[in-house]
Amino acid sequence: MSAIPEKLDLALVRRVRQVVAGEVATESELRALADDAAGWIRATEAQLHAAEGRLAGLNADAASPLAEIAAEVRRVDALSRELAEARRLVQGLERRTRELRTAWLKHHADAGSPFS
Repeated sequence: MSAIPEKLDLALVRRVRQVVAGEVATESELRALADDAAGWIRATEAQLHAAEGRLAGLNADAASPLAEIAAEVRRVDALSRELAEARRLVQGLERRTRELRTAWLKHHADAGSPFS
């Protein structure tokens, strides 16, 4: 049904993938990416919940056209895959954020205090 690019700003997906793959990001960019990715997850969860509700309603009605049921099954499947991808990327972003913050702290600890 729908792929990630149709549901989400391509720049967000691309940048999250870049950061997860090892590119450097500023603290403010990390926060913005985390906020945007969390919004992506919330929106996808809501869409999935709605699609599952529609599917349950269609399945409860014996007169429901098979084509509508099949379309809703495809929608649920696509949204489930999108949600799994979003969660995977957010986990990677969280890991990468910890790595970057640790590197920043280590750098400043190694540099010593400018007041020494």
